[in-house]
Amino acid sequence: MKKIVKNALNQLKSLFDQRDEITLINQQKVLDAFIKNKIALRHFSPSTGYGYGDDARDTLIRLYADVFGTETAIVSPMIASGTHALTIALFGLLRPGQTLLFATGTPYDTLNDVIAGENIGSLKDFGINCVTVPLKNGAPDLIAIENECKRLNPSVVMIQRSRGYEMRPALSVDTIKQIADIARSVGNPFVLVDNCYGEFTEVQEPCFADAIVGSLIKNPGGGICPTGGYICGTEKAIAQIEGRLTSPSIGREVGSYAADYRPFYQGLFLAPHTVAQSIKTAMLFSEVFSSLGYDTMPKTGESYDDIICSIKFGDKEKLIEFCKAVQSVSPVDSFASPEPWDMPGYNDQVIMAAGAFVQGSSIELSCDAPIRQPYIAYLQGGLTFEHGIIALEKCLDALKIR
Repeated sequence: MKKIVKNALNQLKSLFDQRDEITLINQQKVLDAFIKNKIALRHFSPSTGYGYGDDARDTLIRLYADVFGTETAIVSPMIASGTHALTIALFGLLRPGQTLLFATGTPYDTLNDVIAGENIGSLKDFGINCVTVPLKNGAPDLIAIENECKRLNPSVVMIQRSRGYEMRPALSVDTIKQIADIARSVGNPFVLVDNCYGEFTEVQEPCFADAIVGSLIKNPGGGICPTGGYICGTEKAIAQIEGRLTSPSIGREVGSYAADYRPFYQGLFLAPHTVAQSIKTAMLFSEVFSSLGYDTMPKTGESYDDIICSIKFGDKEKLIEFCKAVQSVSPVDSFASPEPWDMPGYNDQVIMAAGAFVQGSSIELSCDAPIRQPYIAYLQGGLTFEHGIIALEKCLDALKIR
């Protein structure tokens, strides 16, 4: 077993070197933003009540806008998840009678009720039309996207960067730009990018979008941010969205945080390195399981535009054993044994291995999967690459691979 892993590490050396180059560029970018904004100890101080004049919050907003290359941002511990951040953005940008076009196939499971739920305050309840452009051979269908934009004149075109629970590649920034350019060539929609799992995987972010959305307990939180989400974008888009974060009358002017802001700042500073650790872990899992005959994505040498490694097991029991093995080498709750369950927001039962310091943190080594054919595990995260190696060896042992 150790020989399998050692051989894979040797195969990946040059690719790891390329990843280190990307990490260095991103670390410089983040550091430059910290220096530009003169981050000081006072920016870690908590606030209470309405949070008027909260310098920590307002400086964090400017910091994220600079790192992501946008005009402004919303960064808030009041945002509970990536799905929550996307919901805020969608309801901020759309109005009754308008059309939302999903340009990259079926959106992630947890958005189903946001889009089409009955009598729960969904987009459908507010008279918003939602249309999906199916993927073609696992990739965005650019011709179909253009045709639908001409036919529908959508008010918002949404692009999901990561794969969700699909066996398809994550989208590169260049591909996202292609879609945005097509949409704008035939109309004037807001371009909204679900950037979850994609931050710092490349040397640039999709800053050309009107709004970029993500969770702080994923990539940009660096593994230590305790909660929150971000929406970076243009002044026009953020001005519409901020009223849905709080209320239209006050926007980003209020919102306190009585705990320490330090993890929000420190997590962002650590994020480029932590993302690199996650991607190296994903690359190693993909190389090893591919060599053993499993269908993996991305394969060795393919682009990593999110932090996820998909492994198709084709067998329910093997999938469950794999997730149990990941849980057993977690630093938190290693004694727990994950089981499939009816997780809120999902169509199928989901099994989730997530022994994390921050509950649900997908930048920490974790694994989840819907219990449906062809039984694909989605492995992501890893605060340290060494932990990834140890977890891989445990998974191989659990599957009786010697």
